[in-house]
Amino acid sequence: MNEDVKLLIITGMSGAGKSQAIQSMEDLGFFCVDNLPPILIPKFAELCLQSEGKINKIALVVDIRGGEFFNDLFEALEEVKNLGIYFEILFLEASDEVLVKRFKETRRRHPLGTDGGVYEGISLERERLGDLRGRADKIIDTSNLKPSELKEEIQRLWGKENRNKKLAITIMSFGYKYGIPLDTDLLVDVRFLPNPYYMPELRPLTGIDAEVKDYVLKSPLTKEFLDKYSQLLNFLIPLYIAEGKNHLVIAIGCTGGQHRSVAIANYLGEVLIKNDYQVTIKHRDIEKRGN
Repeated sequence: MNEDVKLLIITGMSGAGKSQAIQSMEDLGFFCVDNLPPILIPKFAELCLQSEGKINKIALVVDIRGGEFFNDLFEALEEVKNLGIYFEILFLEASDEVLVKRFKETRRRHPLGTDGGVYEGISLERERLGDLRGRADKIIDTSNLKPSELKEEIQRLWGKENRNKKLAITIMSFGYKYGIPLDTDLLVDVRFLPNPYYMPELRPLTGIDAEVKDYVLKSPLTKEFLDKYSQLLNFLIPLYIAEGKNHLVIAIGCTGGQHRSVAIANYLGEVLIKNDYQVTIKHRDIEKRGN
């Protein structure tokens, strides 16, 4: 495998942020091409190999806009693999509701929509991209991401600070009542733990507050769970690193995403930081009202 040339294929749903992604890769010094027909990818890769290192980081946006040529993508990637070029696939997606809203705000037509039918186009695109999504090395759901947050995520995954190939870990608390995060690698349901929501004095607080944190973490059941799950992570994470994974998303869920999941996410994040891992802690639903 020729690791001197790195190729990133950016693809995914129309309206999910591919333009922002390619701009972010350009900021990181990648040579970027938008909407390159898949049939040309192997030839382009050969030219990069012949550039004597002048073009060694490439990001290509390949999506449904390629029409019938898009169907050649898997064959083209197989040719790239035969050239010995290391490549990754980044797949961007968002919920139907968010995609429809974005199309309406920009007054754009969906590439597959007929007579302006955005929902129809989105449904058809999801179906056509199903196999490609399954081949993706990284999936980012941009439904709740601002452009700046997507850029930050991309910089964390492919920026200079990751040249040491250290695994980047995101620990995210969430509420099941608002849906499971789509880009989750490890999912943990902590709804079996004592619930501060049923304590009137704790209900308006969150897992960041000391009173809630103490209530959750001092439970014998919580202590036993954290001890066993921390051991599991200590076993799994080195294996993920050895396998070459560069980003791990651990989602911690309770009912409303305010109390138990927040306290547990913060605790596990602190443990992993002490073990010298690169950790980002996010609380997706902490501002929402729930239990």
